[in-house]
Amino acid sequence: MNTDLITRDKIYTVPELARELGLTERSIRFYESKGLLSPKRAGNTRVFTYKDRARLIIIMRGKRTGTSLAGIKKILDLYDADPKHHKQAKAVLNGIKERITIFEEQREELKIVLDELELIKNNCLKILGKDNDNPSDF
Repeated sequence: MNTDLITRDKIYTVPELARELGLTERSIRFYESKGLLSPKRAGNTRVFTYKDRARLIIIMRGKRTGTSLAGIKKILDLYDADPKHHKQAKAVLNGIKERITIFEEQREELKIVLDELELIKNNCLKILGKDNDNPSDF
């Protein structure tokens, strides 16, 4: 994404935003239907501003970190209400801390499952009289 060409005066259409941000047009319309985006209209065409584009980037970041759409909406609402973004930053920080805790718990659970699977695999190899798990040996 070339940020040198982005200006605050630029207007985007759904296809332009989708192409620039690597989203589907359907995703953008979905976020609009959920109240996360409120583009203006020029006739039948939705037109998005620089601010709408920034909101879409926040939505994408939220989705990547596993934040629910309701959680993302709260962050976006704070973004609108607090020009200095202090409330938004606090909400994001709290959400990130919560996601880190969840991911760390999941990592521990995955480690336990992987260890158990490794044990089962090794037991199967012993039963088969194999020293390794090379698929061509089976």
